[in-house]
Amino acid sequence: MTEPLIMIAVASFGLLGLSIAVLAALKGWQGWLDLKRMELVGNRPSEARSPAFERIEMADLKERIRKLESIASGVDL
Repeated sequence: MTEPLIMIAVASFGLLGLSIAVLAALKGWQGWLDLKRMELVGNRPSEARSPAFERIEMADLKERIRKLESIASGVDL
């Protein structure tokens, strides 16, 4: 009589341990996805960027455009 109860207890603890491990792995996966999402978007949302940062970024883009236009026209920098 005790052997079936022991088997049920062992199976229950095994299932509980597996559930805990799966939940921990899913939490880690979600954290990794959040990290990659932050890397792609940037650390700050676009609304929180300062006007100075926006001007610097715009100047950088304009410089890149100038370089690409000079390359397209055949002028060496």
